[in-house]
Amino acid sequence: MTTRIPLIAGNWKMYKNVSESVQTADRLKELAGGVTGVEVMIAPTFPALFPVSKALQGSLISVGAQNMHWEKEGAYTGEISAAMLVAAGCRYVIIGHSERREYFGESDETVNEKIAAAVQTQLIPIMCIGESEKQREAGETFSVLDKQLKMGLKGLFADALQNLVIAYEPIWAIGTGKTATSEQAQEVHLFLRSKLTEMQGESLAKGIRILYGGSVKPQNIAELMAMPDIDGALVGGASLDAETFSKIVHYQSK
Repeated sequence: MTTRIPLIAGNWKMYKNVSESVQTADRLKELAGGVTGVEVMIAPTFPALFPVSKALQGSLISVGAQNMHWEKEGAYTGEISAAMLVAAGCRYVIIGHSERREYFGESDETVNEKIAAAVQTQLIPIMCIGESEKQREAGETFSVLDKQLKMGLKGLFADALQNLVIAYEPIWAIGTGKTATSEQAQEVHLFLRSKLTEMQGESLAKGIRILYGGSVKPQNIAELMAMPDIDGALVGGASLDAETFSKIVHYQSK
């Protein structure tokens, strides 16, 4: 049986300046810096990446970025490369978040290019996929996810994807207070793992962590994590407060 270490990841989005980010990271280090049996990651804004990574030294908490460009360098004003993220202390990078897709033109094709660039630089990509409320109501959830998965991983093979993380984020549950039931989430996660088996083989599919994201909070994390194919959470708003996020990280002690 493959053992998948759960990952609880916090996406801070466009919140907190550098000093606020460091202050929150310091507090989180106190509350969750020595947690065992679960991996923890936070993704602050770009200016805070290096200061936060320094603040978290000596803890088990990793740092991730919220986005990256697929080129190594060049005339891409306002962008940042995978190598720059590594140099700033990042271990993870979030790719294809629904807000990036909706507001900044992120596509399955650019997601694919970014994942390829990330794995070449030893960054662990967290690939976000999910359906809208309209698509779910139309019964298109599985077809939408199938396309996002296949296009996002096109041309990439198992040897390059050993550390890949998938984050299923139903768009209708992000920042809305709505949460998929644990059964709904499990159904989708099982579907994704079966698709990964078809695409990349059973060994890789069993080892890939599939996170749930969408209004995750201390009150629902334990129920979600009890599902066999839910391997962690990508947490938005609830990750901005160290006390609240630490309660999610310590879900096993409840």
